[in-house]
Amino acid sequence: MELELILYLALMLMIAETFGWIFARIEQPVVLGQIIGGILLGMLFPPTAEVRDISMLGVLFLLFMVGLESSVDELKEAGKAGFLTAVVGVVIAFLIGFAVVYPFKGFKQALLYGALTTPTSVSLTVRVLMELDALKTVEGNTIITAAIVDDILGIIILSVVISILVQGGVNSVGIGLILLKVMAFLLASIYIAPPAIDWLLRKVVRLGFADSTITLSMAVLFAFAYLAEHMNLASILGAYLFGLALSETEFRKPIFEHTRIVAHSMFIPLFFVDVGMSIPLKSISNVGIFALVFTVGAIVSKIIGCGLGAFIAGLELRQSLRVGIGMVPRMGVELAMLAIAMNAGIVGEDAYVVIVLMIFLSTLVTPPLLKMSFSRRGENNVG
Repeated sequence: MELELILYLALMLMIAETFGWIFARIEQPVVLGQIIGGILLGMLFPPTAEVRDISMLGVLFLLFMVGLESSVDELKEAGKAGFLTAVVGVVIAFLIGFAVVYPFKGFKQALLYGALTTPTSVSLTVRVLMELDALKTVEGNTIITAAIVDDILGIIILSVVISILVQGGVNSVGIGLILLKVMAFLLASIYIAPPAIDWLLRKVVRLGFADSTITLSMAVLFAFAYLAEHMNLASILGAYLFGLALSETEFRKPIFEHTRIVAHSMFIPLFFVDVGMSIPLKSISNVGIFALVFTVGAIVSKIIGCGLGAFIAGLELRQSLRVGIGMVPRMGVELAMLAIAMNAGIVGEDAYVVIVLMIFLSTLVTPPLLKMSFSRRGENNVG
């Protein structure tokens, strides 16, 4: 390993910890601090290909952890409100994202931008709801269950869009084949992989190699990611689905605890710092009005889409508005999707800047909007 690479990694981890701590102290998401730290570091040391390759492991770990924190039972139990909120929110976000971008960038880029508007990161929303003592309300329960469905829909949509753009065609047969592969992968991960993984890990434990369950799980994680890429799907889909499959086994908790330490202390912070280092500052002046229009569209699309879904499910108008606002933030999953799209060569510098700016702004506006929406809580119901 070259000394330069070792220095890069040391600096990136120190930057991640320092700026993450600063942002935590001012009650802002740690991820934003890590990205800003990466921007400053990138002004002095531009990222190398080796650093990018290592940081991409953070993408796989991030999506694996998201899948591991979900479960098939939770997807089944999301309920009418959570399911409708997620589905309508994803559809509306995609359509508005597409409509906003199409006049500026054309059909293919509109597809990509539309896909990148679909996921939601509710960790910030959960923190605000806890501050307002509203986590266990109807709105809080709806947001949390909708986020589970939202994650998998967003990842699947991006996998399909990336496959379409990489293959260079959008004919109905090709799209049908891509959807068939995604559904086969999803069903196998839900019904076939869990018992097979559980049997394999139990066998390892019985043979006296209990410590090897973590190593074996990591090997299968990378195999799932490779399989997804081999099927011309996004590697993050494989990482997420393996996490989802593993969540159905008795090994979920120990593997989560061990993996979380490594992932959140090294690989995931490296990824977020690399996101900042990769932002071409010279491109910020090029995106101007388009970035603003797209960001407004992305924010409004979630408020309208998720709010409409919640309203259709039976929530009152003000409750539906709160749900829509709570589903606005974008963060980890979207950044992972952006990194995969960039690696696939279908995202340029300007698009990268626009998406990152949208993530920043959507994250910053959510807490004040959510607090304003809860300023009159007379009709809240505890769920």
